[in-house]
Amino acid sequence: MYYGVRYGWRTVVLAASNHSLHYHSDGDYTESEHVKAVAFDDMNLKSELLRGVYAYGFERPSSIQQCAIMPIINGHDVIAESSYGAGKTVTCVIPVLQKVRADLKACQALIFVPTRESAFKTQELIVAISDFMNIRCHACVGGVSMLDYEKVFQDAPHVVVGTPGRLRDLIQRSILKTANIELIVLDDADEIFARGFADHIYDIPQLLSHPTQVVCTSATMPQDLLEATGILMHDLHHIYIKKKGFRLEGIQQFYVNVEKEEYKLKAFLDLYTSVPAFQTITFCNTRKKTEWLVEKLDALKLPFFAMHGDLPAFERAVIMEEFRSTSAGLLIATELLARGIDVQQIPLVVNYDLHANCENYIHRVGRGGRSGRNGVVVNLVTSDDICLISRIEDFYDTEVEETILDHLKLYLTKQEWVKTSETSL
Repeated sequence: MYYGVRYGWRTVVLAASNHSLHYHSDGDYTESEHVKAVAFDDMNLKSELLRGVYAYGFERPSSIQQCAIMPIINGHDVIAESSYGAGKTVTCVIPVLQKVRADLKACQALIFVPTRESAFKTQELIVAISDFMNIRCHACVGGVSMLDYEKVFQDAPHVVVGTPGRLRDLIQRSILKTANIELIVLDDADEIFARGFADHIYDIPQLLSHPTQVVCTSATMPQDLLEATGILMHDLHHIYIKKKGFRLEGIQQFYVNVEKEEYKLKAFLDLYTSVPAFQTITFCNTRKKTEWLVEKLDALKLPFFAMHGDLPAFERAVIMEEFRSTSAGLLIATELLARGIDVQQIPLVVNYDLHANCENYIHRVGRGGRSGRNGVVVNLVTSDDICLISRIEDFYDTEVEETILDHLKLYLTKQEWVKTSETSL
């Protein structure tokens, strides 16, 4: 395991230890002990917050939480970069709740998220962890009238989480007051930028009348996001967790060569109807392919859920809530679900199509095996797609094991999805 700390625009990768690096103006780096907090008890959290963390079921901080929570609490601008399922949202939520004053009836922290589904999920997490703190949190998304939001903000929630467009609109209309905001979080920042919200984020300094601590979490650091952090952040700590290879803890990766595209459906149906019943997400590359697969399953009267980016937001919310409430549902989705929607505890992810962009693979695979659970990823490939498997292996320095369908079905029937205790929201 490695972690890195970047000060200013300098980045250093370190073997995991209880040391960090501090950059001095003379260009030298010096080691400082006790930077990592290996347990929640080591973080000097408010007793009510610590009680909420443990009551939620968290037992020990993940690697990114061990390295990033204390710098955020201490007031530094922080980039927390790590893979999906590493616990980045909790990395931000705990410092937010530590820093917010319950006796100050005003918004003190803003959390930007890429989608309405992420907003509600993050609000749910904050409300749960702050159960003993008398902290109010509200999620702000499109589709709600400004009159309703005026009523909400009369009660002055301490923490506001929402999509960039809606939060900017509320601030510009002076419905959301910014005078007491001390911390801004960009959660899933790479996804925020991928969805075209860069201009909304660049507007932040103009919307606030005072300097504010900025924290962002991200699974990747594309160039446009790096440029933005250089503008928005000042006392910058870039902390990232880098594992050797891409062996996500508890996740097994396989591919099945079906030879031809027309053979995929038979293989998929054989897999779906033969293995034990547990929640499964199947990714297709396009809306057209999703709709085609939906028609095939519907004709066979097989149960499933399906969603794509063109569905109205309220329909997506209903579908996601129904899917989360099942223990053995199949959800067919496009890239919409691969990034920006938090779905926990998915034992099986099936890539009906492999995306040509290797970077998309991590966002799909990151849906599986979360919350400390084991998971399996199955890639259905044609003979022409084998090169994509090789590219993924090279890109992530990982191994995707070839198997045949019969062996895969036998493997899945023997799986026990045993929960561990490491936090991974």
